[in-house]
Amino acid sequence: MSTPTIRLPNDQHERLKALASARGFSLNTLFEELSETALAEFDAKTRVRPDRGSERRRLDVLDHLDRAHRG
Repeated sequence: MSTPTIRLPNDQHERLKALASARGFSLNTLFEELSETALAEFDAKTRVRPDRGSERRRLDVLDHLDRAHRG
């Protein structure tokens, strides 16, 4: 597993820490979740049969799978 360094404005860092805390996550877990969401959206646009159905429908399917995965 890699350990990237991310430079953020202080106010954004504080807001992200507050968001993570509100969700009961560590900041690391929040970044993992946000990056998974971004990658799922990217995959939906580029890898998940872009010739079939609308982009919104593909994203809806991924949202459904994400909710099912989280329980």
